Amino acid sequence: MKKLFMTLSAVLVATSIAIATPSNTKEKTTEKTTKAVEKKVINTEASTITWKAYKVTGSHEGTINLASGNLDFNGTILTGGAFVVDMTTINTTDLEGEYKQKLDGHLHSDDFFGTATHKTASLEITSVKASGKNAYNATANLTIKNITKEVNFTISVYGSKATANLKVDRSQFDVRYGSGSFFDNLGDKTIYDEFDLVVDLQF
Repeated sequence: MKKLFMTLSAVLVATSIAIATPSNTKEKTTEKTTKAVEKKVINTEASTITWKAYKVTGSHEGTINLASGNLDFNGTILTGGAFVVDMTTINTTDLEGEYKQKLDGHLHSDDFFGTATHKTASLEITSVKASGKNAYNATANLTIKNITKEVNFTISVYGSKATANLKVDRSQFDVRYGSGSFFDNLGDKTIYDEFDLVVDLQF
């Protein structure tokens, strides 16, 4: 009888361990895979946005200030981000004097970005896919003049810095002045629809 009792006890202990083990394993797995997303605030004073636009006879470039922004990380992996751009700061850097004032004023007018009404633009990253070491392909919703379109771009992250390169089709955001897609016989006054943005971020 004593031997039978010991055998039954051993079976009960083994059964208890078998039942408990999956639960404990699940808890440990959950602890390892669940990480809080960390939002890293962009240092707007140290960050820059440079634009470059092209026309038949050449190009112009300038800057726009970042009003606010953050990049989201899961550990060291980029997962998202959101930014607001102060469109009232758009200006040219390749011109001086009267020519600069004239083009800057035109960019702020309704022919282009209508900054008196549309003071900000925004970009919200909706998906990120790693493309290499420290490099990602990102998809985002870009809003200019209250029009939102999806854009794709590359972004690289190194320590507390990130660099993104975007091509934007201005005609999709009702910025059509001088566009050969909407106006005929512009000749050498044609301004191409796509412009480049290079964004250097510090956080």
